[in-house]
Parts: sequence; C-alpha cells; structure tokens
Amino acid sequence: MIRLHLPQPLSPGAALAPTLDQSRYLAQVMRLKVGDELLVFNGEHGEWRATIAEVLKKGVILRAEEKVRDQINPPDVELLIATVKKAALEFAVEKATELGAARIRLVTTARTQSQHLRLDRLDAIAEESAEQTGRLDVPPVDDPVKLERILDGWDPTRRLMFCDETGGAPAIAAVQAAGAGPWAILIGPEGGFSPEERDRLRALPFTTAVSLGPRVLRADTAATTALTLWQAAVGDWER
Repeated sequence: MIRLHLPQPLSPGAALAPTLDQSRYLAQVMRLKVGDELLVFNGEHGEWRATIAEVLKKGVILRAEEKVRDQINPPDVELLIATVKKAALEFAVEKATELGAARIRLVTTARTQSQHLRLDRLDAIAEESAEQTGRLDVPPVDDPVKLERILDGWDPTRRLMFCDETGGAPAIAAVQAAGAGPWAILIGPEGGFSPEERDRLRALPFTTAVSLGPRVLRADTAATTALTLWQAAVGDWER
C-alpha cells in the first residue's frame, strides 16, 4: 500500500492536505480515486489508514480513518558524514534512513572539498526512503557544521564511533564493549581526517575508534557499513 509522510496532526476524521507533488503522485501516477486507501504517518502519531476524500484540480484531500500502528522511535544513533560528492552523499542519506539513523548531520573537516549542496534534495531523499521502508519518522538532515565546533559542543553521554581509515578496534566488538545507549557515527571526507583531527578524536573520552576492515572504503560505503555494524552490535534489529 502507498505510504506518505504528512507532517500534519493525525486523528480520526482529520482532513489532510498532501503537497502538490504528492497529490499529483496519488491522482496522476497511481490513479487513486475517491474512496481508495493509503497509509500516512507524521513522525509523532504512528501510522494511519487514510482514504481519498476529494480529488480536485489542484490537489487531493485525504481523510484519516484509524491508527494501524503505534509510533516507534528509531534507534538513538546519528550519522555524522563529511560533505562529499553529490551522488555519494545522496546514497549515504538514503541508506542511513533505511538503516534507522535518527539524524543525519553534515560535517566539514580540514580536508573537505567545497560542494554545492541542495539540502531540500537530501530532505526529499530521506522522506522517500522512509516512506518506502516502513519507517514512522523521517530523519532530519542538518546544515554542514565544522567538526571542531561539533566536538566543542558534544554531549559526552553520547558515544562517538570514530571510523578511522588508519585503523582501530574491530567495530562490532568495540561497540558492544562500550555498551548500548545514545551513539553517533563519524565518517570522514574523501581525503581522510587530518592528523590533528585524528589526534583530537582519539583523545576524547567518549570516542570509540574503530576499523571498518582491511580496505579503504568510499565515504558512502563506509557510512552504510558502519551503520550495519552498529546495528549488529547494539541496534534495534532484534526488535
């Protein structure tokens, strides 16, 4: 069944107004008519069955019918990834959403190359991925922030899985040893972290430096791999 993310309050009988693009998708692509059903979610009130109430020239009106699934929060893990090339970054956002990241934070480092970013495009990718994979929320994609500024304001109760291309402990064992709780995963740029950044990261008490294996991975591959290993160690796959 079609699923749509609608950031609007959900309650029995509530009228819902999809965006123009969503309305075109429902009426012109999927050919839904009055009375047809779909699923909607807003990240707060669970998943609801809705019906097409009206098909207008410039939009579609939905009516919320009943809740079919209670809200489930994602695992408390954030992905911090350096702003890499467009295709790689879009892939990383898509897969991070599929793998349950609660938040995606873009980072600039000493070796980050300047990129033209379209945050609206990244937000749309996260939303579409959430709709397709059954998530009940859409992870926000934050504006890029310098790594040193992020570390200066870090909450020390959140562990940081530092994926160091120069080597570290095996990821699953290291994360399991550090324990469950709030986590973040840090993926560097194509040129890797500078020696100064690496030294600072390794000296922080909340950091767990890990290896992602014997091969140097592209940033998008590293992000997917790291999230998979974290999920296998302490994530929500058993739920």
